[in-house]
Amino acid sequence: MKKPIIFFVLMLMSGIFSCQNISNQPESKQPNIIFIMSDDHAYQAISAYDNRLIHTPNIDRLAEMGMLFTNASVTNSICAPSRATILTGKHSHLNGKVDNHFQFDTTNITFPQILQEAGYQTALFGKLHFGNNPKGFDQFKILPGQGAYYNPEFITKYEGNIVVDGYVTDIVTDMTLDWLDKERDKEQPFMLMYWHKAPHRSWLMAERHLEEFTSRTFPEPETLFDDYSGRTSPAGEAEMNILHHMSWAGDHKVFPELMDELGIAEIGFDKARYAYEYSRLNESQKENFLKVYGKVNEDFANAYPNMSEEDKMRWKYQRYMQDYLGTIQAVDENMGRLLDYLEANDLMENTIIVYTSDQGFYLGEHGWYDKRFIYDESFKTPLLISWPNRIKAGSRSDELVQNLDFAQTFLEAAGIEAPSDMQGESLMPILTGNEDQWTRDAVYYHYYEYPAEHMVNRHYAIVTKDYKLVHYYYVEDQWELLDRKKDPLELKNFYGDPEYVEIKADLHKRLEELRVKYKDNTAISQRYIDEFMDDALDGKIFGISKEKANEIIQRRESVMRD
Repeated sequence: MKKPIIFFVLMLMSGIFSCQNISNQPESKQPNIIFIMSDDHAYQAISAYDNRLIHTPNIDRLAEMGMLFTNASVTNSICAPSRATILTGKHSHLNGKVDNHFQFDTTNITFPQILQEAGYQTALFGKLHFGNNPKGFDQFKILPGQGAYYNPEFITKYEGNIVVDGYVTDIVTDMTLDWLDKERDKEQPFMLMYWHKAPHRSWLMAERHLEEFTSRTFPEPETLFDDYSGRTSPAGEAEMNILHHMSWAGDHKVFPELMDELGIAEIGFDKARYAYEYSRLNESQKENFLKVYGKVNEDFANAYPNMSEEDKMRWKYQRYMQDYLGTIQAVDENMGRLLDYLEANDLMENTIIVYTSDQGFYLGEHGWYDKRFIYDESFKTPLLISWPNRIKAGSRSDELVQNLDFAQTFLEAAGIEAPSDMQGESLMPILTGNEDQWTRDAVYYHYYEYPAEHMVNRHYAIVTKDYKLVHYYYVEDQWELLDRKKDPLELKNFYGDPEYVEIKADLHKRLEELRVKYKDNTAISQRYIDEFMDDALDGKIFGISKEKANEIIQRRESVMRD
């Protein structure tokens, strides 16, 4: 009798262990990938990071379901180069897209191409920013260039160029859900890129949000009136101050006729930008626009004659926040539409969902809008990733991850070997709770587009969790050492501080090691400078005149002689 009993017990235990094994093992089926990206979405404008400005319950759902990264960053804080880095898994100097001026080299191999060749169904809807015929996609409908907020044009794979009535954030979501519902091959894994135009300048929110957001008041950042005295000269020379460089009509919706009446001078393409955006509205949209902004203009006309420069800065900051955050409200609502669809159609379990931005953005910090600099609000970007049963719900990571890492992450998740020339690192160890396998303790950054719009000087840097060592290398030769823990607002340059001598020496050594690792050097930088300045002298660079370009060249030559 003992042998049958022992046999029965062994069989029972085998079944129990077998069941446990199956339930705890990840699915072998390749995961679907949904890569969601907004343009210029500051991490400060996501309530999972900071709830002082806006509530984003649907984006926050990803943080609740998965992992939120607090130290995610970009390699080059400007739109098209960031996207090129994401697609290729290579730094700008190797993929060739160093700025918004030079063309993307279409011989680059991108991760969508690799996934498509491996059997993934691929689609892209929204803003790509470069390339009218993106490779590696079974379906695409993309905005030309920056795209428009209202009644936008799209370049499509099968329909040619089309115009769709409505609000761009809603339209891109409609296209995405339509593809998921009607075009997707349910027998194939898919990789879907759902990329928004919002909240890129100039900010036009959906009609349904106009009254609410133009009535709101937002807290000011601590450094709104930064005088740039604590750092090197590039901070003070940049042209992205809210008061001095943000346009009255194009950005703040002050009617051009009111500007004339009040004697307000244009800033840049002020009235032209306003006229373009207004001309795109249909009659109903114009009526709503004029109704709401008419009240804004009336209040402004009454206040302007008695405004000090400080008052004007505060007024412009509030108008900026109202429109910028209003566009994000629609992004969050549409994020909810997508997540609700995935849940209703049982597509959550084996789907990796990523939400990020192509870079950070200044929301009045240091008195700025835009991006480009190495300072945190520009350098850091939101990153939230969900993958049920693989990523622990509600988890956080402060590891130094970059947009350079997406390509390898997606390829490893799909069980595909990444090309050897990709330079990122897969995030899979962090996502799956194996942080001990993650070894990166510093990242590399390089910004190139100067002299051009916003006049942020060329610089490269090493960034650790504690410090940033930054080299501004064109025109003057200047260094900054930022202490991220002691001076989180990044108001002081510690480079000449004797207490930082050893830290500085170590960072210099590690920076040179990173430049070797990522194959960047002075000769490459000089080649890009020479090509860029040749075009600047020919008047081909947006935001810079031939005369200004020549002045900068002469200034550089004078510095070199000295």
